[in-house]
Amino acid sequence: MTKVKICGLSTKEAVETAVSAGSDYIGFVFAPSKRQVTLDQAAELAKFIPVDVKKVGVFVSPSRAELLEAIDKVGLDLVQVHGQVADDLFENLPCVSIQAVQVDGEGHVPNSQADYLLFDAPVAGSGQTFDWAQLDTTGLTQPFFIAGGLNEDNVVKAIQHFTPYAVDVSSGVETDGQKDQEKIRRFIERVKNGISRTK
Repeated sequence: MTKVKICGLSTKEAVETAVSAGSDYIGFVFAPSKRQVTLDQAAELAKFIPVDVKKVGVFVSPSRAELLEAIDKVGLDLVQVHGQVADDLFENLPCVSIQAVQVDGEGHVPNSQADYLLFDAPVAGSGQTFDWAQLDTTGLTQPFFIAGGLNEDNVVKAIQHFTPYAVDVSSGVETDGQKDQEKIRRFIERVKNGISRTK
């Protein structure tokens, strides 16, 4: 069964909706963004997330010290890193790591020490999909997430095309820039119910 990450949550209501609807991962954005939360805000929201739902911190070009502080303060289970990454950033972290890759037309997949890869549109958080035909995942050793412009209408096709470990959504479950509880429920329902993992 494909797992679901609901990202960019900043309210108790959105967190509780995502958890009750069956999200496997809850994402907090610590990078500059309209969805950005502070470590204190995320630590407060994390109190509403049960232990079997994993907490993900999203960063852009962070230092190792930034990651360690957030992992400790929020109790993160995973860190998701966008942007430029030092080769040793993922070594011996106290939690699981995801390296985000922006699919830019060359379909280049980096050699990464991260535990997971995440494939996103050229502009993360834009609600735009990337050209799925440009990405060849057949040689990947790491499990991967598919992100970038997913919504309840196209997520089934994305799963059928890539057979990913997980799908990741943020703007696709928003209305007027705010998380929409009904869209969160419908997105998760669409992923979890009756989708075979065959291409």
